[in-house]
Amino acid sequence: MNLKKVNLNHSFIFFLFCNIFSLILFKLNNFILSPLFCLFLILIIGVSHGSLDHVKGGKLIKIFKIENMTLFYISYILIAVIVITLWVLAPSILLIIFLLVASYHFGKEDTQFLHNYDSNFMGILYFLKGSLVILAPLYFHFEETIEIFKLLLIDNENFYSSLSFIENNRLIDFGVILSSISSIILFIKKFNLKNFSIFFDYFSILILNYYLSPLIAFTAYFCFLHSVRHSMTLIYELDNNNMKNGLLIFIKKAMPLTVLTAVICLIGIYLLNFKYEFNDSIIKVIFIGLASLTFPHILLEYLLDKNEKQRT
Repeated sequence: MNLKKVNLNHSFIFFLFCNIFSLILFKLNNFILSPLFCLFLILIIGVSHGSLDHVKGGKLIKIFKIENMTLFYISYILIAVIVITLWVLAPSILLIIFLLVASYHFGKEDTQFLHNYDSNFMGILYFLKGSLVILAPLYFHFEETIEIFKLLLIDNENFYSSLSFIENNRLIDFGVILSSISSIILFIKKFNLKNFSIFFDYFSILILNYYLSPLIAFTAYFCFLHSVRHSMTLIYELDNNNMKNGLLIFIKKAMPLTVLTAVICLIGIYLLNFKYEFNDSIIKVIFIGLASLTFPHILLEYLLDKNEKQRT
């Protein structure tokens, strides 16, 4: 199976899906997809792309010659708890760090199947490309995006004054231009037809954010582009000769952590619902919860990748 060809087909299908899906929801005024349904999609499809972290963790502790797998689970959970705690104490700072880290993460994981080599320049290109996921909702729906930030415990006037300054001086436009240039460079770099996946992904993100609310646009991107692509890579690694068999293995291995994450999220919503509105509680769980999972997930990927390269 050619993973690059599979990803190109996936990008093209997602591009068509975005055009049809966005127009339908736009005509229906976005009312079909509630925050609860967005959470459901993220828990079922989105979270599962990181639900093999315990398998990768097993590889990492073997590299470090540690026999007790419990140490991995404790470390992973501890990092997630620290992120949530710091978010409560300093939400503005954690949000900025999360957006920066997420930009690089999205750019790299959505592109590295085409350009499998690392350099500082490639890191900058990955960051700029991935930043479109963050900048597009601010560009098309600035006020709605700010409302989401306010729901994430951000109660800092200086923070919002800075965002207003950025918008008024068209710095968001400048960021979108830089992101566009990075996509063009990645598109023409060692060009082949499979690089068209970058073209499809770029316009898919713009279409989603132009027609849909920030939450729905992010959910569609995160679940059906980013997560599906990463999951396909994992399926390929599990069985690169039989994708159907790899999918069955993936589902079996991903189920425990996916279910556990879903249970924790539901508990979080139940507790938050005593203080906040139901939909507000869901949005808090979606974004703060994703942040708490993103940091240990990215750290694990980095450590595993770094140590495997050193061994080779």
